Amino acid sequence: MSRRNLVLDGAGAAAALGISRLFGGKTEAKTAGSFPFELTDAEWRQRLTAEQYRILRGHGTERAGTSPLDREKRQGTFHCAGCDQALFSSATKFDSGTGWPSFWRPLEGAVGESEDNSLFMSRTEVHCANCGGHLGHVFPDGPPPTGLRYCMNGAAMSFKPGTVG
Repeated sequence: MSRRNLVLDGAGAAAALGISRLFGGKTEAKTAGSFPFELTDAEWRQRLTAEQYRILRGHGTERAGTSPLDREKRQGTFHCAGCDQALFSSATKFDSGTGWPSFWRPLEGAVGESEDNSLFMSRTEVHCANCGGHLGHVFPDGPPPTGLRYCMNGAAMSFKPGTVG
């Protein structure tokens, strides 16, 4: 992890938090497309906490260092907090030093990617392939063997200890 990337990630998260607060922290679902698991906006709001809704359905970002999942070291599988789809194996988790849970590879078919040009930069967004929930972004500065860093919001996931997916 380079200092430049750490600063850019932090600045992006701070900008996202600031913009959210500037507009009252209200978000609306922005995920486009059709997914196998779909709910109405009212059903999503009932199912998720306010923070999970802001991130998964409103494409928000949690503050760096706030998720217990960043410090999770047990063997197990990380799941989508919206629909419970298995997303990442603990075997691919690594400490990126960014303050967000990071992985070098998702489980096969678990996530989708799309272009994100928000906040005056171009990034690759990562979403759950089952429900379309926003999980985070992927960057080309991760460890071998993929060289990728899937930088995920902990609030967008849950962890199930035990068998690695």
